Amino acid sequence: MGTLISKSVGEFVAEDYRTAAVFQRYGIDFCCKGGRTIDEVCEQKNIFVEELMDNLVKVSKLDDQSVTDFQSWPLDTLADYIENKHHKYILEKTPALRQYFDKLCKVHGSHHPELFEINEQFNASANELADHMQKEEIILFPYIRNMVEAQKNHDNAARPGFGTIQNPIQMMMEEHNVEGERFRKMSSLSEGYNPPADACSTYRVAYAMLKEFEDDLHLHIHLENNILFPKAIEMELN
Repeated sequence: MGTLISKSVGEFVAEDYRTAAVFQRYGIDFCCKGGRTIDEVCEQKNIFVEELMDNLVKVSKLDDQSVTDFQSWPLDTLADYIENKHHKYILEKTPALRQYFDKLCKVHGSHHPELFEINEQFNASANELADHMQKEEIILFPYIRNMVEAQKNHDNAARPGFGTIQNPIQMMMEEHNVEGERFRKMSSLSEGYNPPADACSTYRVAYAMLKEFEDDLHLHIHLENNILFPKAIEMELN
């Protein structure tokens, strides 16, 4: 038990993504704040360690062949996956969500003023995420692929202009924290993406899409913060 409670939340989720559902149930951020230990989050959230650990162990023992072992993937493959799946998802879903919330503000804003702030927060997030992903695709991910290729050839990757990979990674993680905070605010404003009683179908669809967007972003950030980035730092050091 002592060794397990000193593991970070991110390490648990990196080893078995099914544990993410347990952490979400307890309101524990496993992506942006995944560096905290089980002991730390239990103390901060006033949760019994034994109770949380029991739930984590139960989930890990389930026989589920559909669980993807991202930990075992080569880093270039993981970078490609993040770019092709999660970056693409954001670019595809953003225009529709912008349109829905613009419409909701016009139609329902007088009775639900929180929509204006949700709309503002989402637009800010969409703009920042677009810039963030571009930096990853142009600077960080290509260097990770170069390191993998150099390792295959028993060679050293060319020294990048940013010095050490820890520099852009630190920047990306700080930006992840900003987006995590934005979505926590949107979730709070929408009462967990629960539409009000007078919500029309567009209202309900928009909230469902925003919740899906947040869930995808959690996995996206988890794959980077808890798997891709630590392994890339380790590869550069070795």
